[in-house]
Amino acid sequence: MVNLPLQPRYILPPLCLMALSALFAAFNLNDVLEFNRQLIDQGQVWRLITSQYVHANWAHLALNCAGIVLIWALHAEHTKPTQYALHTLFLAAWCGIGVYFFCPDIHIYTGLSALLHGVIVWGAIKDIEVGMKSGGLLFIGIWLKIAYEQFHGPSAEVSKLIASRVAVDAHLIGAIGGIVLAMPLLINYIKKRQA
Repeated sequence: MVNLPLQPRYILPPLCLMALSALFAAFNLNDVLEFNRQLIDQGQVWRLITSQYVHANWAHLALNCAGIVLIWALHAEHTKPTQYALHTLFLAAWCGIGVYFFCPDIHIYTGLSALLHGVIVWGAIKDIEVGMKSGGLLFIGIWLKIAYEQFHGPSAEVSKLIASRVAVDAHLIGAIGGIVLAMPLLINYIKKRQA
């Protein structure tokens, strides 16, 4: 039997993330919030963070919401609401800044997927730290997915569905951000193994 984390402290953070993104979509705020390299260069630096929370279309939002639900089912019990908010904010900034500096060919960018790659990596490392064998499999799986994207490019089907190019380099940046975020967990895990 599946034991889902249904307590409000586990449900509310991902619901708030989905609601925020849906609200931005409903009010069509992409022009104000999306990653737009030219406008960022002109001083609209908030776009580095807010771009993670807006989407190319409703299908793009739905795909990212499916990812949020999957991560909730796998890792909700690992975080408290404040920690969830701080993690997503850190990863939003990390991904936006990373895309800005390391992906000069990306001029317009939207979506939670890079941030979610970071959350998945953090959750897999947390699983490993607490002794769950599934964490190692998830960690390997997400890096295999990223490697596949790096060598074979983005999925043409997903690009067509979201009417936008899938920014696979942003996924890599997000996953690296997940490792940075998980550094205290890794240090704790190494200390436990040496004890």
